[in-house]
Amino acid sequence: MSTSRAVAWEGFFNTRDLGGLPTRSGGTTAFGAFFRAADLRFVTEAGWAQARESGVRTIIDLRNADEIRPAHRPVTAQAGSAQFAAAPDGPTTPAAVGRVEVPLDDIDDLEFWQRVNREGLNGSPLYYPAFLRQKAGRCAAVIKAIARAEPGGVLFHCGGGRDRTGLVALLLLALADVEPRAIAADYALSAEALKALYAAMGTEDQQPVIQAMLATHGTTTEEAVMATLDGFDAERYLVAAGVTGSELQSVRGRLLGQPRH
Repeated sequence: MSTSRAVAWEGFFNTRDLGGLPTRSGGTTAFGAFFRAADLRFVTEAGWAQARESGVRTIIDLRNADEIRPAHRPVTAQAGSAQFAAAPDGPTTPAAVGRVEVPLDDIDDLEFWQRVNREGLNGSPLYYPAFLRQKAGRCAAVIKAIARAEPGGVLFHCGGGRDRTGLVALLLLALADVEPRAIAADYALSAEALKALYAAMGTEDQQPVIQAMLATHGTTTEEAVMATLDGFDAERYLVAAGVTGSELQSVRGRLLGQPRH
């Protein structure tokens, strides 16, 4: 098992292990349990082999249906709030890796997203507090899907692997009582890591625009994450949203390297 957070699997962008982060009790999170990533469109067969070798057995796709390429959309069966899917043939999602679609955004709530955009919060952790307040059910659905994942590493991703993925990472790490500054620092790593993805896609780096937006609000990326975590009790929040105690124990146990009973 690797003891490095860095992930250099072929075709993966903005990808890192959530292991090795300090908890407030003096421990660290386990390597190989959870990985965060961006869109997997560039992943090669060699990259998937590397991911498998590193223990990845489940993919959680946080994107909306209109973002998922047809080649990536298999026949699905409803299971609660998540869609459990058999992976299609081809190098993009090997049959040996399970795949679950749990769209996080709730894009049908136009009023919410129009307000987020109007207030200049989108594309940064500035929208997290409002999302957590109003979309607890969506957050709970992701945690429930993770709790039901097969043994092995779980990789979750959205488009850029920054905001939706960052919010799920925040929930997981807060549930494991990781130091808030370490959670904020993990989010901040995406600024540099995304440059390679933008280059591969032939699009401009969004970071200057995001930094200007944060400056308008008188804050930074790290400060915005810390503000979200201030007084936030992940366990109480998720229980209120419908996550069971056994599901929380399963997720926390994975991240802290505690064996299942």
